[in-house]
Amino acid sequence: MAEFKEIIHEIKNSAAFITLNRPDKRNALNDQLLADLREAIVTAEADEQVRVIILRGAGKDFCAGADLSQLEKSVQASILENLDGASQMADLFIAMRRLKKPIIAAVHGRALAGGAGLASACDMVIAARSARFCYTETKIGFVPAIVMSIARRNLGEKRAFEILATARTFSADEAASIGFINRVCDDEDFEAEVEKFAAEIGQLSPSALMLTKHLLYQIDAMSFEQAVRAGVDLNVIARLTPDCQNAVRKFLSKG
Repeated sequence: MAEFKEIIHEIKNSAAFITLNRPDKRNALNDQLLADLREAIVTAEADEQVRVIILRGAGKDFCAGADLSQLEKSVQASILENLDGASQMADLFIAMRRLKKPIIAAVHGRALAGGAGLASACDMVIAARSARFCYTETKIGFVPAIVMSIARRNLGEKRAFEILATARTFSADEAASIGFINRVCDDEDFEAEVEKFAAEIGQLSPSALMLTKHLLYQIDAMSFEQAVRAGVDLNVIARLTPDCQNAVRKFLSKG
């Protein structure tokens, strides 16, 4: 397994637990952490024993967004240097979206700015009840630009504008009520619930999960008719997978 400087990569049962490991910096994002994270998800993708990936943070918070040193560097950098830095974050989000295996964000503490974006870039989000989310960018005259496309896909237009433009902090319960996250757990049960959720997903058909993820994100750019037709094609593919055929045979044998 690859060696990482800013994350911890562990395999438990059929899950890869990837932990952002800069607790003294509230797991703030820097170039090394982003590079480690992208390599870790690629490693987990290639590992045949891994069915699901869990992304979490060490210490008190999930992720506080960009490291202050990164922000300082961006002010002094040229347009091309800033383009390179911004592209690193964008490339990570695209890689997460293209990944065949599902990624679940396990959020505790604060998920701020790019940290909120990182959580929302995962396929599902489970949060401790005390977790807090905020796109803080506009407080410093910045724009939550790279994370905007993900927020807009998760939320309605007016709700997305509100949380992106006003930099308002919202709770885990509110995040669940508006569809920003999937589940909320009491803090004392959070770790156990995350592992339970990972185990549940790990029991599902890998090919069914892969194809579901592929089609769901593919239809974003399609018309209704195109999306239905894409569904027809994938329906045929799914029927021919060993997972589906074996499950059908098992079901029929019970009759």
